[in-house]
Amino acid sequence: MKQNKMERLLPREQRPYEKCEEKGAKALTNQELLAILLRTGSRKESALELAGRVLHSCPGEDGLMGLCSLSMADLTQLHGIGRIKAMQIKCICELSRRLAKETAGPSPQFTSPQTIASYYMEDMRHKKQEELVLLMLNGRNRRIREQIVSRGTVNGSLISPREIFVEALRHHAVNIILMHNHPSGDPSPSEEDLLFTKRVQEAGSLLGVTLLDHIIIGDCQYISLKERGILSV
Repeated sequence: MKQNKMERLLPREQRPYEKCEEKGAKALTNQELLAILLRTGSRKESALELAGRVLHSCPGEDGLMGLCSLSMADLTQLHGIGRIKAMQIKCICELSRRLAKETAGPSPQFTSPQTIASYYMEDMRHKKQEELVLLMLNGRNRRIREQIVSRGTVNGSLISPREIFVEALRHHAVNIILMHNHPSGDPSPSEEDLLFTKRVQEAGSLLGVTLLDHIIIGDCQYISLKERGILSV
């Protein structure tokens, strides 16, 4: 690999490529891993220094979480990050999201909140606004379809159970699961979350479609209203 002057000045044990070759990728820090993927820095900055600056560039959210929350426009505003490097970073984040999702299998049986939360965690925890997702299941709790039914605050006065059950009945769902994210990272349910869940459960009982759970996704954590005993099935 061609190294710039700044990188050649680093002691060998601090050079990410050499460290990876000698000790393996597991021995690398997040900064070193990103430096290898970025490949080059600039005349005044090594790839390692650039990687460190990028990882600390998201206000209030350093590290990998902050990195994945940055848009292409955000990234290209950083000195040393052009269009190609920005695309590389976005592709890294997308690969990590897909890898995390595939660990649950291509079509998991959604019988436990943990399975569901694990499957959707990387999709939902980085989002800047709340999204309410309707997961429609057959009688064996296999996914028929998923659909975003609302973006913005999950508020019972803004979302009607009718919208949810029109979709559920149209796709012949036997059971449904609701899921939404809290951009704050805290999955604790609000009073509006609880009231809305109760309304949907009551409507479902009249229509013969069971609301199995309402799962709230936070930052690498979740809360299941079924597990908490708030939603009884």
